[in-house]
Amino acid sequence: MSEVDFVVCVRNVRRQGGRQVFGAEPGRARFLAVPRRQYPRPEHAQRVAGWETAVLRAARDGSTEPEAPGDILFFVHGYNNDQKIVMQRHRRLARDLRAAGFRGVVVSFDWPSDDKVLNYLEDRDDAKATAHHLRDDCIARFVRARRGECTVNVHLLGHSTGAYVIREAFTAADEKRSIRDRVPWTVSQIALIAADISSRSLRADDGRSRSLHRHCVRLTNYQNPYDAVLKLSNVKRFGNAPRAGRVGLPEGHHAKAVNVDCGAYFASLDEDALEEGRDYFGSFSHSWHIGDPVFAEDLACTLAGDVDRHWIRTRERTPQGLVLRRPPPGAGSAQ
Repeated sequence: MSEVDFVVCVRNVRRQGGRQVFGAEPGRARFLAVPRRQYPRPEHAQRVAGWETAVLRAARDGSTEPEAPGDILFFVHGYNNDQKIVMQRHRRLARDLRAAGFRGVVVSFDWPSDDKVLNYLEDRDDAKATAHHLRDDCIARFVRARRGECTVNVHLLGHSTGAYVIREAFTAADEKRSIRDRVPWTVSQIALIAADISSRSLRADDGRSRSLHRHCVRLTNYQNPYDAVLKLSNVKRFGNAPRAGRVGLPEGHHAKAVNVDCGAYFASLDEDALEEGRDYFGSFSHSWHIGDPVFAEDLACTLAGDVDRHWIRTRERTPQGLVLRRPPPGAGSAQ
């Protein structure tokens, strides 16, 4: 396991008290190797070639063999996230996934989102403006790697507005000839948690998600109807259409997409028994996923792809669709 955490940071750099620090505005991409127990600083930036080699080695669980299989999960955070909470989530996610059997590497894509309560619209503008970095510095690198004998799978996890960043990046990738014309290219799994994009945008015939569906193997949307941040009456959100993270996938969604209803499982959790900053980070109803062992197991199984989406042991098949649940003691995954 790597002794550093890997981050693609697209925040600007400013001076504070005689030293350089990351700001809250868009900037150029920096490829960071952040020592454990530290938070990102500009001096953690590395030359991209060496950084990429280190990421690929971590993706292969330390193997230096170029043909060895591996996995990279790019984690894209939402709005109202400072770098401290981004790294807290990154590290807990990486630890929980490893405990659940994931042997790849988590790489955070850190875009500028302020920690001001009413900064939602500005952060959405910044999200769109920085999506091209996810395209060029993550997706395009994957496209280039797949031209050789690379056997590393690339996955994406989008939290909240991070789902919007991912959707815009895929659209932008299809608009750039140097990526679009290198066909076929795909990422493996895309997972969305507390997705702050409209549910109807994920219809199979909606142009906003056409590129997203075209260039992935599977898209999994984790729905929580109790998500208070995504409610329409939330003044911080300015009354947008019903969100996929709260109401789920729409009728007529793409065949590649699957919805997992987490409502009953979330309602069974005892928030008072959990500690903010250790068991979850931020608003509980919006951010409970990272730190939850059942979600981590479900996500690890999704990334592995060894079990059909309907038979993952942390899911129950119901007439209404797939529902997240605690796996029965000693139960195995059916093939």
